Amino acid sequence: MPPNLLKKVRRRFGISAPRMTVQTHVAWYWRMLGLVVVLSCSIALAAWIYDAGRRIAGFDRSEADQELTVLRESVARLSKEASALHASVSASESKLQIERTAQTQLGRQVKALEEENARLKEDLAFFENLIPGEKHDNSLLINRFRVDRGALPGEFRYRLLLLQGGRRDKPFQGNLQLLVTLQEEGNDAIITLPEQGAAKDYKISFKYFQRIEGTFRMAPGAQVKSVRVRIFETGSTQVRATQSFNLS
Repeated sequence: MPPNLLKKVRRRFGISAPRMTVQTHVAWYWRMLGLVVVLSCSIALAAWIYDAGRRIAGFDRSEADQELTVLRESVARLSKEASALHASVSASESKLQIERTAQTQLGRQVKALEEENARLKEDLAFFENLIPGEKHDNSLLINRFRVDRGALPGEFRYRLLLLQGGRRDKPFQGNLQLLVTLQEEGNDAIITLPEQGAAKDYKISFKYFQRIEGTFRMAPGAQVKSVRVRIFETGSTQVRATQSFNLS
């Protein structure tokens, strides 16, 4: 055997040969399982150490959760009470609104009753004057004289009720006259109606009573303050009856 080959054999299998290590083969999934177990234990240990540290520092999670539950219950209770109070306030406001509406309606009814009472008194006086008798003189009465603004600019509508009292042997013949007090361009003026050529529209003829309605026109910029009505008997310049109505 050649010397070099003998040396190689001794070096490989002799005392000076390299050491050989024998390792047991472990499957990869067992390695992963072990890694998961180690990580789980580490996380659990870390959580325990964290809770222990908070307890040592004076913070208890269970107490915090309990206080949080109590606070949530308090918020829910206060919300319920607030809803109940809101409903109560809404009911009170509705009741107050109903009472105000009822009060307004009662006020309107009282005003209507007062106006109706005044009309009844006027009607009573009217029918009393219709009854002939010695205690009634041959007077002429103006009742319910009123002037309202019309639909058109400068237009006014008037109405009144004429009544002849006492014994009525013959119809009353006469005419009606209006005195309109107004202000135009800062100046006061009195206009007499009827104007020339319109006297026939203001003629009066009745025996017991007569309702009169009509309209007259003023300049659109004129401010009418009052209107006075005068009744004349035919053939006389003496005023038999007069009454005024204020518009301002």
